[in-house]
Amino acid sequence: LWPGKPLYFAKTSGTTSGTKYIPLTKESMPTHIDAAKNALFCHIEATGDASFVDGKMIFLQGSPILEEKNGIALGRLSGIVAHYVPKYLQKNRLPSWKTNCIEDWETKVDAIVEETHNQDMRLISGIPPWVSMYYEKLAARTGKKVGDLFPNFDLFVYGGVNFEPYRTKLESLVGRRVPSVELYPASEGFFAIQYENDSNELLLMLDYGIFYEFISMKNYGTKDEKIIPLSEVKKDINYAILITTNAGLWRYKIGDTVKFTSLNPYKIIVSGRTKHYINVFGEEVIIENTDNVINKISSKYNLEIVDYTVAPVFMQKNKKGAHQWFIEFKNNPPKNINLAEIIDKELKSENSDYDAKRYNNFTLKRPEIIVSKKGVFMKWLEMNNKIGGQNKIPRLSNERKFIDSLIELNC
Repeated sequence: LWPGKPLYFAKTSGTTSGTKYIPLTKESMPTHIDAAKNALFCHIEATGDASFVDGKMIFLQGSPILEEKNGIALGRLSGIVAHYVPKYLQKNRLPSWKTNCIEDWETKVDAIVEETHNQDMRLISGIPPWVSMYYEKLAARTGKKVGDLFPNFDLFVYGGVNFEPYRTKLESLVGRRVPSVELYPASEGFFAIQYENDSNELLLMLDYGIFYEFISMKNYGTKDEKIIPLSEVKKDINYAILITTNAGLWRYKIGDTVKFTSLNPYKIIVSGRTKHYINVFGEEVIIENTDNVINKISSKYNLEIVDYTVAPVFMQKNKKGAHQWFIEFKNNPPKNINLAEIIDKELKSENSDYDAKRYNNFTLKRPEIIVSKKGVFMKWLEMNNKIGGQNKIPRLSNERKFIDSLIELNC
């Protein structure tokens, strides 16, 4: 659906579907490179500080080794992009090409630690859960905080998942807060960048070969579903995104939901996934709600959370429904903290629909909390061949398949 033959197919395994192959064309490929570059330029303009370019930079990414089928190269997007790193960054870029080509993720991170632990690292980039693994292995190798090991480390670039649930853990491993830049990339296109310092809002990029349309999540998947153009969006409404691109995608649902925080310019926050929410009891809980709850309890009670997921406990004959939270902590919380009560209270303040369903235990009873054993989420990722790259944990679900598989591993 676009003239010519694609340059690449980006292989992606989403959390809601099987493997997909997303086309990248000679027209779309440059936007993936320009977006990351522009985000760094925005940071330099906002801070007046470009010193990170004088030291080493690391990009935790997939292998750049590409397959070929019918004359088209296939690989992970991050591995494809590795072939386009500008020459002026090559001399400071880590890891080495040889290390970057290691397929096994744990072996690769071990090799990266050996290559970087004694370098002047200034910029570190990757999705938060995999950067967390890198930090932990650095600490185990050197016995030092990352911030002490890399005194000039002053820029963290991330995307793929919300940073806030990981903030407490990552800052503890670093030993201090590091300025950060958020990106909103996907194999389907590069959608938005953080362009203001210390802001959680992302600037929607309108000149990257993507035509945007939106569907209000209030009507998503119903007979009243209506597609609207960018000119008709309103602030603070949860929208599913549709894209038509110069890579040949037409009215493609990327599976993400966003809210607009500004209409001039168009600024957004990523609020969740179209398939990752809980609405079994009419509570309409989205990832933004649960991430905010996790962030609040992490900060308030100084808890380091490795990962979490939430699923419904369905109603039975004489039993009301509930939400079940499966949470892995770095160190288990003190026994005097009532997690069910705290999470319930915070989620009520985040979501009025949930609050209404919880009123006098009308529909929902208090949430059930399962504190996971160490390493259960990582074990699930390993068993399902989802270690590394842009793979991530499904946060919310309307059914129990994922959480039940975790509970089984936890036994």
